[in-house]
Amino acid sequence: MLEAAISVEALVKRYGDVVAVDSVSFDVPRGTTLGLLGGNGAGKTTTISILLGLLLPTSGRVTVLGEDILAHRFRVLGRMNFSSPYVELPHRLTVRENLTVFGHLYGLPKLSARIEKLAADLDLLPFLDRATGKLSAGQKTRVALAKALINEPEVLLLDEPTASLDPDTADTARRYLTDYRDRTGATILLASHNMPEVERVCDDVVMMRAGRIVDRGPPRVLIERYGRETLEDVFLDIARDRRREAAIP
Repeated sequence: MLEAAISVEALVKRYGDVVAVDSVSFDVPRGTTLGLLGGNGAGKTTTISILLGLLLPTSGRVTVLGEDILAHRFRVLGRMNFSSPYVELPHRLTVRENLTVFGHLYGLPKLSARIEKLAADLDLLPFLDRATGKLSAGQKTRVALAKALINEPEVLLLDEPTASLDPDTADTARRYLTDYRDRTGATILLASHNMPEVERVCDDVVMMRAGRIVDRGPPRVLIERYGRETLEDVFLDIARDRRREAAIP
């Protein structure tokens, strides 16, 4: 068994009478990609926010790279990063300036060279010195990915990392992320509604519904378990509470 880079144990998050995350437990082995899937309100974003230390859970334990994230998150935050196209970077700063700010926050040496390399790899060079607020949605998504990779994180949390990208650019981004994981041994947790993307890049998948984990397994195993053709069909079975009927031969 591979050592877990992320370990979540009996995680609960309540907002008054609403239970957003309900006794969730899972491990993510080092060097693998886990897909965290579920419909809107399933608890994915809340779980990721707790992993980042942005939210305190009601109860439970979260360990990242061997550290209790609730007690010692500053010991590991420099080895982690996060990307979401729904989190805006400062609009008035250029792409280069935004990446420079985050690079300095991580205390990176040879930052200019790192930015140039990322810009070339993610095709940011044509707008590297343009104000971030004047970029298209797809361009902003690529900048968010560059920001998430600026410190070469050991743990990478991705929320819809290819949203707004055209098929060609999304394919390039997926290839880059997979190559990055294989080259560095990084661990990736991916929340996505793009089921073909999940099938392609994830080693394992956690399916959530109403704050609970309802199933888990490699994409191909889940597809076979439910007797479906694609992971999207499995997702629909779970989202529409057809789990029992679908899983019975």
